[in-house]
Amino acid sequence: MYKDSNDLPATLNAGQVAKYLGISRASGYSLLNDSQFPTLKIGKRLVVPKEAFILWIEANIRSGKPTE
Repeated sequence: MYKDSNDLPATLNAGQVAKYLGISRASGYSLLNDSQFPTLKIGKRLVVPKEAFILWIEANIRSGKPTE
């Protein structure tokens, strides 16, 4: 398990994304195939750059405030 984002590799595959987020590997693949997720295609592989992944997490954190 990763202690924090500093332990992440430069690019993450679906399994690594899933492990970091604490979700299933299938959900990790779903994220990488989502058009809103910041992926990079290398040959047939989809990966997400570490910096883009961290920014995606930060951009998708809900404030916890009720919506009006």
